Amino acid sequence: MTTATEAQNKEGFFKRLFNRPEKEYWNAYTGGIVLGLVLFTSIFITGNGLGASGGLSRFVAFIEDIVAPGHVDRVPYLIKTAGGELNALDNWIVFISIGAIIGGFISGLRNGRVKLETHKGPKITNKQRWFYAFVGGFLFSYGARLARGCTSGQALSGGATLSAGSWAVMFAIFGGAYLFAYAFRKLWN
Repeated sequence: MTTATEAQNKEGFFKRLFNRPEKEYWNAYTGGIVLGLVLFTSIFITGNGLGASGGLSRFVAFIEDIVAPGHVDRVPYLIKTAGGELNALDNWIVFISIGAIIGGFISGLRNGRVKLETHKGPKITNKQRWFYAFVGGFLFSYGARLARGCTSGQALSGGATLSAGSWAVMFAIFGGAYLFAYAFRKLWN
């Protein structure tokens, strides 16, 4: 006769880890206050705000410097990041990006939200959903580099310093997102 504990042990560590019950989300106002305090602390201690696209571009520059170092040494944008003897990963934003990924994963595990699933509407296949997600992610990442920062860098850090450019970028992002969502709403309904 087996007990419930023995049955759980046989179930497997990873199955138990990824099939945890979901916990409730934080109150949005509480989350906003905590995020504001994190941003204030970041600016106060390091002199830098929050952002993620700079870390992503530095990861790409690091890989590109391994694959094609001559190219990196000829492109002005990449010279500042990884040209010559510079290491693209030797920057504060890289550690912020790594911390955000690890922290998000730990939070997802802790709150039962790490699952392999695809959210989509009934009129779209999984392959189409993944295709659109990758195309949209690529376009958004490219736009973030053109705008000199992603939504977190522009909205949080730029908005907190009352940068007019950051406010303009955020209005454009939200306006574009609403128009795009309206145009593709039939895929979700």
